[in-house]
Amino acid sequence: MSELKPIATIELGGKPDWTVITDDAVWVSNSELRTIQRIDPETNEVVAQVALPGEPCSGLTYGFGSVWSPICDGQKGLARIDARTNHVTAILPVVPANDEGSIATSEDSVWFVTNKVGLLLRIDPKTNSVRQEIRLSPGAFNPIYSDGTIWVTNIEKGTLIAVDANTGEVRKEESVGKQPRFLTAGEGSIWVLLQSDGSVTRVDAKTVRAGANTPAGIPGHGGEICYGNGAVWATVIGIPLTKIDAKSGRVVKQFVGVGGDSVRYGHGSLWLTDLQHGKMWRLAAN
Repeated sequence: MSELKPIATIELGGKPDWTVITDDAVWVSNSELRTIQRIDPETNEVVAQVALPGEPCSGLTYGFGSVWSPICDGQKGLARIDARTNHVTAILPVVPANDEGSIATSEDSVWFVTNKVGLLLRIDPKTNSVRQEIRLSPGAFNPIYSDGTIWVTNIEKGTLIAVDANTGEVRKEESVGKQPRFLTAGEGSIWVLLQSDGSVTRVDAKTVRAGANTPAGIPGHGGEICYGNGAVWATVIGIPLTKIDAKSGRVVKQFVGVGGDSVRYGHGSLWLTDLQHGKMWRLAAN
């Protein structure tokens, strides 16, 4: 086991969780403070705090000049935040299906699961309205977008669903293991974190066929996964960072101790939240 050695520690307060990286910022949702916090990667300082009318949850994404954050209580819905002015410009009347879900953007749409029967919404960012409804199976909550496909895990069925991002048609549904939740794309593959045993299943993005499974030893509720700098990075509270080499599929480094719950790669660094202590760490991605 190794020890985390942050480049910078950023005090955020509250409970920082979901994170998204843009060209000039790192954005973090904070459920306890009911805000989206904006960090300047040049200074590693919070430069804006965007107040929401409820608790942010179920992912964070960027697209079409905006940061998009689901809201789980208070004024429930989907908040759209102008990334230039740091102001909420709309609250869309679509409610997240699950507080541990995800949200994604493709070239022309925002993708969001809105109820527990697996209704995937395709939202037109020009009108802030739903342009397509795609019925998946119950238990599908977590979408990401990669290379023309929306990938959605189904935690109840143990599957990964590939949806054509142009037509909305389901390409294939592949078994990946028990309780798949968070996922990321990299090295021609989709990497799925299984909450049952804390392993990671690799799925070929072209064939939608499950391949090797990496025992990472990070089971349980919560956690996150991302790709960056030739590696897959996973986190869960208490084991804040696990590095999987994307070529070999082997765990090459793991950290145990305080911290963890959300991780993203950008601006040449890893950004890792410490949900329980109100912090974010900036780490070298090596």
